[in-house]
Amino acid sequence: MTDLWTGERIRLRGVEPQDWEGFRALALHTVDARNADVVEPPRSDESFRAWATERAGRTPNPAAYQLVIETRFEHAFVGAVSVGETDARAGRFRTGIEVTREHRRQGYAAEASELVLTYMFAEQRSHKCEVEVYAFNDASLALYRKLGFVEEGRLRQHEFFAGTYHDVVLLGITADEYWAGRARPSLR
Repeated sequence: MTDLWTGERIRLRGVEPQDWEGFRALALHTVDARNADVVEPPRSDESFRAWATERAGRTPNPAAYQLVIETRFEHAFVGAVSVGETDARAGRFRTGIEVTREHRRQGYAAEASELVLTYMFAEQRSHKCEVEVYAFNDASLALYRKLGFVEEGRLRQHEFFAGTYHDVVLLGITADEYWAGRARPSLR
């Protein structure tokens, strides 16, 4: 390994001002925005530009961040992965991911998630990662289960949108569970 943030097919990097169009594309589909729990009124292109420019100027924070997922060789915007709700005392953090429609079901989300989990477990000494997924989001549930996450609970009829209540599935993975069967990063 030469770069912790580069996988076989993708690279994670900080937000740049020109990424505003990719983030706008993620927000254009109401169904996708609902799945990410971020349905908002329509925004102007200028508000996306200002948001991306502000994000690009932020100092990196290992406890809460959002990174762009881009294809390694074409440098195409694939989506974003985030870390937040970090509890350093307990060693917990939460993560989330969103991928553009044209890049779904190609393994990018799994690879990006693995890069983030490797960083948080190997470099930040985190002990556990948690995610919340709507019960109807079969693709995200399958992704996290494939990565080794275990269902820890369900919040019944927890969120309301699109005219009905929805369950939220809580999943988690510990560092030991993550490293079982995986090679730890090398110093060489």
